[in-house]
Amino acid sequence: MGQGRGPESRSMAEKNRKTRLVIVESPAKAKTIGKYLGPGYRVRASVGHIRDLPERELGVDVEAGFVPKYVTIRGKGKIIQELRREAEAADEVILATDPDREGEAIAWHVAEQLGYDPDRGNGGDRFRRVLFHEITGDAVRRALEHPAKLDLRKVEAQQARRILDRLVGYQVSPLLWKPIRPGLSAGRVQTVALRLITEREDEIRAFVPEEYWSITAALEKDEQRFEAKLHHIDGKAFRLENEAAAQAVLADLAGATFAVTEIKRRERAKNPPAPFTTSTLQQEAAKRLGFSSQKTMRVAQQLYEGVELGAEGAVGLITYMRTDSTRVAQSAAEAARAWAASSFGSKYVP
Repeated sequence: MGQGRGPESRSMAEKNRKTRLVIVESPAKAKTIGKYLGPGYRVRASVGHIRDLPERELGVDVEAGFVPKYVTIRGKGKIIQELRREAEAADEVILATDPDREGEAIAWHVAEQLGYDPDRGNGGDRFRRVLFHEITGDAVRRALEHPAKLDLRKVEAQQARRILDRLVGYQVSPLLWKPIRPGLSAGRVQTVALRLITEREDEIRAFVPEEYWSITAALEKDEQRFEAKLHHIDGKAFRLENEAAAQAVLADLAGATFAVTEIKRRERAKNPPAPFTTSTLQQEAAKRLGFSSQKTMRVAQQLYEGVELGAEGAVGLITYMRTDSTRVAQSAAEAARAWAASSFGSKYVP
């Protein structure tokens, strides 16, 4: 007869089992990811940034090499306390914030609040960085199998951007309040955009319009009407710079007979458009749906984090959208190919 496991062996197994705390940015994302992970994982959300530069002062020591001064964001103290309690009970802390420089900075701030200090070796081995480029079961499990360390270069890039925002905002904005409107903000992006608009406006005002005329004939062949544009005179290109020149050509054409000597039909292959990048996504949403950039990115974030699909629960439907990459999930590409083959035939599948 086999021997059952006693209390001691079960206790030992429970001690050997690792508990992992996964920290993401949003509660919706936490809910979706939690569905894919087993009981050894606890998924919690930082609800965005937890620390930032102070609101009512510059918060940057310009004289000491632009060192930022970070403070806890109002209302985030309770979240930090909860994450600390969870981290103390976990064997590993997995930082799974968004795969961009903002996400990297959030992960770094969270890790520091939970005891991460790579210079002193405090808890550095417990912390892992994981990137979820899509929130599907396979992608989540695959990402957890390949953890990495925090990318401090991304963190520094975000810090540089944030410091530049603060320096420009605090020092340039007041210059706009008196001549334009009190409270108006001048930022890193707005300042450059305003320069581009100004340069373009100067070009428009410096433009000298030039008059030109064109001549078009309305023709018909086999009961099919079309237009033909005059583009050569005596075998040479021409330019009609005024009405008199156009009328002279019309006078020469008076009474002329137009004969359609040849009709050519061609087939053209048109490739499908590339997958969306951040820019093309915003452009199409504005053109087709009338969405603002903010609404487009808000909806895309929801699709990335997960949408409730009946019995399936929360499912991530798109890959990460704040990117210039046209990469799509391999599983999505295979599903699209299978659908095209079954719906239209294999000859339509490249």
